[in-house]
Amino acid sequence: MRAALRAFALSASLLIAACATRRPEPPTPPPPAPTPVPAPVPPVPPPPATARELGVALAAPVEIETARAAGSLEAFKLSCPVLTRRTDQSGLTQPADWAPLCREAATLPPASAAAFFRDRFDWARVGPGDAFATGYYEPEILGSRAAAPGFQVPIYAKPDDLVRCYGPDARGRGRVDHEGYCVLYYTRAEIEDGALAGRGLEIGWAADPIELFFLQIQGSGRLKLPDGQVKRIGYADQNGREYVGIGRLLRDRGILPPGGASMDAIIAWMRTQPDGGRALMRENPSYIFFRELTGAGPLGALNLPVTGQITVAADPKFVPLGAPVFVTLDRPEASGLWVAQDTGGAIKGANRFDTFWGHGEVARRIAGGMSAKGKALLLLPKGVVARARAYR
Repeated sequence: MRAALRAFALSASLLIAACATRRPEPPTPPPPAPTPVPAPVPPVPPPPATARELGVALAAPVEIETARAAGSLEAFKLSCPVLTRRTDQSGLTQPADWAPLCREAATLPPASAAAFFRDRFDWARVGPGDAFATGYYEPEILGSRAAAPGFQVPIYAKPDDLVRCYGPDARGRGRVDHEGYCVLYYTRAEIEDGALAGRGLEIGWAADPIELFFLQIQGSGRLKLPDGQVKRIGYADQNGREYVGIGRLLRDRGILPPGGASMDAIIAWMRTQPDGGRALMRENPSYIFFRELTGAGPLGALNLPVTGQITVAADPKFVPLGAPVFVTLDRPEASGLWVAQDTGGAIKGANRFDTFWGHGEVARRIAGGMSAKGKALLLLPKGVVARARAYR
């Protein structure tokens, strides 16, 4: 009996010892939290594509300096044959809207110009009306009709294979490749490396690649030939590549200070580079083709002569080409009445303008350093603003 009790006690003690040393079971982990479903993000509407979509509002007329009004009247009359037949990309006007104003302008003496612009138009603000203006001019550079020592930089006419076509990459301007696809046209670097050489497209030869680069930015200019004659060349077409402002590149990289990227400052920096600024120029893939001008010029986007200190380039999607524009800027010499007779590759968006200053050293100095902010108003036929607002 005692032996049985000892055996039972030993078994019990072993069982107790085993229970004492057994590890507790780990707790069951909680179920994972459900993955939160993100709230749907409302689509961002595209920015307004035209002035009519952005919106216009009536504004009070501004007094115009008499002499400037007279010059603008002549430019406006010159634009009238185009205004009365051209489709307005801004969506604001129709050709018939301009006909009464053009008939009236044709008989006006210069002394009546200021009152005409003040009283016979709707003065309108597009969007908030915040304006930014730069400047351009007609440069004169050394050139030659034929390649010669010292004149080795080709100036090209528009190539036949630069066409209007649409493909996965090229949308508007491009070339058709050997398989029949529309592809992007050659870049500036490819053209400078000889993509167009040997095709007989040269209409002249420049002495300085930097000067030709800036003439391309201006869109037209003069070649001073070795015999003293002057050959005028004007914009013929563009390769369809995006315009990249090299002044902005230099500012973004801290090479030139904000507000210090004038044309002269950019050129001075480029001439200090071992390659003469060639690499920087190639960062702008846009390339301009020219044609020789034999009549009055230079010619603007309306294929009409432009006038120094009167013509302004604008985005035709926001300003009817041929319309008067009044700007009040922090550069007084650029403030006043202008006429939108031109466009530009970098002139995009509402209230973005490029003021034309003519030719010569004064024009070069003003245009090269022009960077002005302020307000802009369009002068439109009576009733146009009310119609545009009703559309919205």
